[in-house]
Amino acid sequence: SDCRWDGEFLLNCSFTGISTIPEDVSQTAITADFSYNNIKTFLCTAGRNGKWMLKHLNLSNNLISELSLTTCRNLPVLETLNLNGNAIHTLTLDIPTPARGPKKYGKVDRLLPALKVLSVERNNLDTVPRGLGLLQSLQTVHMSSNGIRQVDLNDFQNCSQLKDIDLQNNKITKIHPDAFRDLNKLQVVDLRENALTTPLPQILLSLNFFQLEVDLSNNAW
Repeated sequence: SDCRWDGEFLLNCSFTGISTIPEDVSQTAITADFSYNNIKTFLCTAGRNGKWMLKHLNLSNNLISELSLTTCRNLPVLETLNLNGNAIHTLTLDIPTPARGPKKYGKVDRLLPALKVLSVERNNLDTVPRGLGLLQSLQTVHMSSNGIRQVDLNDFQNCSQLKDIDLQNNKITKIHPDAFRDLNKLQVVDLRENALTTPLPQILLSLNFFQLEVDLSNNAW
């Protein structure tokens, strides 16, 4: 491929026209940029048995429509994941518990344990991805410019480290009053340019006014 490798930390494969992640990617890379290509599928484990030392992975502006992160056991130190500008309508973080059988086949433990920033802007999500709470280090989640219609009670459940939620420019009409209640470290909630029709005092009352910045401008009320 036409990827550029600095021999040490940085792998730059942007604007190379690739449709798959090269098999010979160095597992010592700290930053990998695969943006602005034709990648349709990303599988963490595809053809790779060892653990990557990646801290920053950029898959923005590709053609990814579905993505499962449940197999990402080989990215133990990944801190930022950029998925902006794809066509993602399904982002799977947990494995649904089967209707029958033991619960041990339910959720995945220690999923991307170091991930701090997840960015899924300009995609086709219509709901907040289930299982964000499995990302135990998650501090920032950017989901602006999707088609998300509501924020449910459990969408941010167990996201104890979360500081910044960006839901700008979606289609949100409804937010559960307790959706953000247990996010004790939350500092910023951006809800600009949605379809909210009523003010949200019940949500704000459950949060810490003194540390929180909430932007509700350009809604329907």
